[in-house]
Amino acid sequence: MGTNVRGFRGYAVFVVVYTIATILWGAWVRITGSGAGCGSHWPSCNGEIIPRSPTVETMIEYSHRLTSGLTLVFTVILFLWAKKRFGLKSLVGVGAAGTLFFVLAEAALGAGLVLFELVGNNDSVERAVVIAFHLINTFGLIAFGVITIWGTGTRRLIPPTPEWKRAFIPLTVLFLFVGMSGAITALGDTLFPVDTSVALLERLEKDLSPAEHFLVRLRYIHPIISIVTAIGLVWLCLFAKPQTSKQSFSSSGLLWAVLAQTGLGWLNVELGAPGYMQIIHLLMADILWVLFVWFALDVRSIEAVDEPLADEVPAAFPSS
Repeated sequence: MGTNVRGFRGYAVFVVVYTIATILWGAWVRITGSGAGCGSHWPSCNGEIIPRSPTVETMIEYSHRLTSGLTLVFTVILFLWAKKRFGLKSLVGVGAAGTLFFVLAEAALGAGLVLFELVGNNDSVERAVVIAFHLINTFGLIAFGVITIWGTGTRRLIPPTPEWKRAFIPLTVLFLFVGMSGAITALGDTLFPVDTSVALLERLEKDLSPAEHFLVRLRYIHPIISIVTAIGLVWLCLFAKPQTSKQSFSSSGLLWAVLAQTGLGWLNVELGAPGYMQIIHLLMADILWVLFVWFALDVRSIEAVDEPLADEVPAAFPSS
């Protein structure tokens, strides 16, 4: 790997890490109820470019806008660098272009939340739907950032095998549903705090009552989908045949991340989803998604120096 490529790879890693940090800060905006800190104004803040005498909520929301703006700047640099060094038809170029697309979409979704006042104490169905799609968009943003980094390595993608499709496509769909349900659950936990003085089973019976708000009743769908997805990911890590030490490393990392996230999820429920646990849980979800995308690419790849025939490429999964 040349020095120029290493420099680009390091910068791409920085962009992904910075993006995840910005996503976490956005979650803190929701947790602190600061989404309306700039009123229903965008891109200005309460009608001002730089707010004067801001409240704490305004400072939190305004700082998030600034960090999000820097994400766009960093991504534009990534795109232009990838275009010049690798070309837009390369995997790196596609990854950088996809990253830029999802950053722009992220900005549009964020603006929509503010302009339509789907922030603060708004507990409407519309906000729940938009925030779920917001999560999907952030997953897309992170995924293409990971593709950009992975593309600078020494391996190249091969056409997906039927086994690869049967394993990774359903799990990707499940992963997205976990993320969407998690975003809605986190919104409900913020607007309708959990009463930790009540035993879990009593809390469950109360929350599922038809008299409760729909965000409260949906609170327990996320753990169920998460458990199903975790089982699928554990199967993937245990039964996908690693062809290289890199694949073995990525599968091991994914397996440990699944186990850690499962434990954090249980702890989050047990503690009543306090703000700091929501942030930790979201961070681990982002890390888990990074590892899943990386492992999917590893399994569907060969060393770039090799040019084997299609029937010479070993199967990634055992025959059923």
